[in-house]
Amino acid sequence: MTQNSKKRFGLLGRNISYSFSKGHFTKKFENEKYQGYTYENFDIQEIGAFPDIIKNTENLSGMNVTIPYKEEVIPFLDKLSKKATKIGAVNTIKFTKKGKLKGYNTDYFGFLKSLKPLLQPHHKKALILGTGGASKGVAFALEELGIGYTFVSRKASEKAIDYSQLNSDIFQEYQIIINSTPIGTSPNIEACPEIPYEFFTDKHIAYDLIYNPAETQFLKNAKERGAQIKNGLDMLIFQAEKAWEIWNK
Repeated sequence: MTQNSKKRFGLLGRNISYSFSKGHFTKKFENEKYQGYTYENFDIQEIGAFPDIIKNTENLSGMNVTIPYKEEVIPFLDKLSKKATKIGAVNTIKFTKKGKLKGYNTDYFGFLKSLKPLLQPHHKKALILGTGGASKGVAFALEELGIGYTFVSRKASEKAIDYSQLNSDIFQEYQIIINSTPIGTSPNIEACPEIPYEFFTDKHIAYDLIYNPAETQFLKNAKERGAQIKNGLDMLIFQAEKAWEIWNK
């Protein structure tokens, strides 16, 4: 099927030349013969530049949103889906026929779909490293799966413990460890969250939302202790396909 109308899509973020989305959708448009469809990176240093993109980009039909704007973009949108409202973060924007901007969260869907096949009956609780926009979709997905979770942050708060509190007992209780921070993303591939990796076992799942590199230092360290590991590539593919569905409905 050939689509001959002109439509533009894009990714909103900061320092996103490495982005998965542009390659994914460009290839999709070529393979599925969507002629006149393009996908580009909107790389901005601060969210205040977002309204200018909307004003100056013709035929814009949909956007993905990545770090660090998943929460910051919300005040610029006209409405949110029920799930995006609950999650408090947006990674997909639909441009409605009336020219309104509606925010959705497809991260949670991608994460849920990619984690589910790994789960065993003993996987009851998860630690989420990081408290940024990406962590919110993860938390929502865990709630839908009936898995308890605790956030881990640099500073302890009502909502999170800090890294210094992680010990053998906590690792025994929490057997899914999820890195939702950008630590370890290319080019800084030597970096990894400062957690006691010696407490990983073969009962643990180590999940990193990062997909570049495919095996981060976080994943390598966990794998050495026998943990099952998973990177964020499948999550990205699933969330991208969900975004495509939203843009076309």
